[in-house]
Amino acid sequence: MTNDATPNDAPTLRITVLLFAGLRDRLKRSSLELEIAAGSTVDALVATIARAHPELAGPLAHCRVAVDQTFATGDETISAPVEVALIPPVSGGIDTPAESDAEPSDAARFAISDAPLDPARVIEAVAHRHAGGITSFIGNVRKQSMGKSIDHLEYEAYPEMALRVMREIAAAIERDTPRARVAIHHRVGRLEIGETAVVIAASAPHRAEAFSACRAAIEALKRDVPIWKREVADSGETWYGRGP
Repeated sequence: MTNDATPNDAPTLRITVLLFAGLRDRLKRSSLELEIAAGSTVDALVATIARAHPELAGPLAHCRVAVDQTFATGDETISAPVEVALIPPVSGGIDTPAESDAEPSDAARFAISDAPLDPARVIEAVAHRHAGGITSFIGNVRKQSMGKSIDHLEYEAYPEMALRVMREIAAAIERDTPRARVAIHHRVGRLEIGETAVVIAASAPHRAEAFSACRAAIEALKRDVPIWKREVADSGETWYGRGP
């Protein structure tokens, strides 16, 4: 398969493109295999996908592209085998004592799990002796959404990238607020009404900073972390929702 952005005689690359949420549902598969010219841009790759799969043309306009688990711009070029993922709009583990200044492990602060979440564990992951304030956000499955009565939710994630973006979100917040610490745990799989989908905790020397850090974390998670929520109504109707 050739590409208008590169010469027809350019070397070609075999690319696997990962699909999630509604894209996966439309094609009934989790990935695509494509051959593109080496040096093709990300925009050209998306155009190639749209031509090969016209049923994706509309949704592709709202997707971002991740290359090797990092969001890419449209003019970035692909010159070697990479992991590419199409990221639709997203829905939207402690081993360090609380009195220690040592950073808890990534596994303590950032987690994607199909097991029930423990808010106390997330809060513990941000506690330290300079934390004058600790705030938390707990997102639960509610019964009503989009004017419908909900039976259950189903969450899926691009787990490797999701954890990476969680760490980047926390790092950005912690750079802006000295001695802040952020932890994010998200559930995947089937969740019933009242179950917890996400827990975020943030600590800082003062309460206002802790509140701001927690709000910044949940807003960034809803915007950037590749986790999707399918809502299933009592009627059996399904759709992809936003937010935790």
